[in-house]
Amino acid sequence: MAHATILFVGAIAALLTLLALFNVAETALTVASKPLMHTLEAEGDRRAHLVNRLYQRKERLLGSILLGNTLVNILATSLATMVAINWAGEAGIAYATAIMTVVVLIFAEIMPKTFAIRHANNVARAIAPVMGPMVAVLGPASHAVNVVVNATLRLLGASAAAETDIGAAMAELRGAIEVHASPDEVREEKRMLRSILDLGDVEVAEVMIHRRNVAALDADLPPAQLVADILASPYTRLPLWRGNTDNVIGVIHAKDVLRALHAEHGAADALDVAGLASDPWFIPESTTLLEQLQAFRQRREHFALVVDEYGTLMGVVTLEDILEEIVGQIDDEHDVPLPGTRQLPDGSFVVAGTVTLRDLNREFEWKLPDDEATTIAGLILHEARQIPSVGQVFLFHGFRFEILRRHRNQITSIRVTPDQTA
Repeated sequence: MAHATILFVGAIAALLTLLALFNVAETALTVASKPLMHTLEAEGDRRAHLVNRLYQRKERLLGSILLGNTLVNILATSLATMVAINWAGEAGIAYATAIMTVVVLIFAEIMPKTFAIRHANNVARAIAPVMGPMVAVLGPASHAVNVVVNATLRLLGASAAAETDIGAAMAELRGAIEVHASPDEVREEKRMLRSILDLGDVEVAEVMIHRRNVAALDADLPPAQLVADILASPYTRLPLWRGNTDNVIGVIHAKDVLRALHAEHGAADALDVAGLASDPWFIPESTTLLEQLQAFRQRREHFALVVDEYGTLMGVVTLEDILEEIVGQIDDEHDVPLPGTRQLPDGSFVVAGTVTLRDLNREFEWKLPDDEATTIAGLILHEARQIPSVGQVFLFHGFRFEILRRHRNQITSIRVTPDQTA
């Protein structure tokens, strides 16, 4: 009898070890990073390849683990009950229940799963070679269980098919960026990744250079004057208009002018500047940045003119404008400094009215809404429902906005103070 008891106790210990293994596998293979496993597989990691193979049939994997878990749990509990009854009689049932509950909970559930969560990627790669054969053995039984489950779901009117939700996948990707990119060392990378995901939601009207700030030339000016203006401009491409600024007849590239000027041995008066211009490319203001980026690549152009629904020129957008949405402001030696932001010692910011909300949110991790307005001045006008006066103060969205300067009806400078208590 004592010998049999020792065998039963050894069997129970082995079953509890197997139960812990199943729980480790379930947790690690569920929590492990799928992108990391794909990257490691691409680099030649054989175990990551095994993990990905298990992922490909996830229902079969989880079904096999749960089936093995259940069988082992029941068998271990049954053996423990037998041993306890032989040892203490009818009271052994209560003893077995109490002891197995504590042992299973601590040593076969909580401890293995905690370890697997903390080391999910390494554990998943380590346990994948073991789980492969187990899934092969338990797979047929697991498949039969899945057939019964799916049939029952259909009888109950629930769909057994997996749903494909692009919006949820994008939201999951955004969440992954926020969760895994919190350290300051990867702050810039986090901003760029978020901006890439936002390209399909942002319209060119939100990032374009407004027509008020567009450098354009009158095509009817003398050729020498046009050449001088083109060479003096910090921009490579300039729109040409005739009659009025809405009538853009072409876009002139400084290189084309230089080539023609060289061919004419520097005789600027002999140039037909309008004839050197390429046809203007007009796009609607509702075009998204992702669509425009693809269009730039397909047409091999870097410059487009933005028009509204009435065909009125709204501004221009360039490839650099879209790239700056991803990587931030790109300045070169010819760029003209633009009004921006300046932080004061008290923690407030002096912000130009033309600074976009997207730039502020990205730079300072603010959460100002940008669905109704593009710039900080536009947000104040939208919320205030009036043209504010200098010195007027507004409180909304957890910020204090003080109007510092106004030019006619345009807000040009605002003092923005984040509410530390919000």
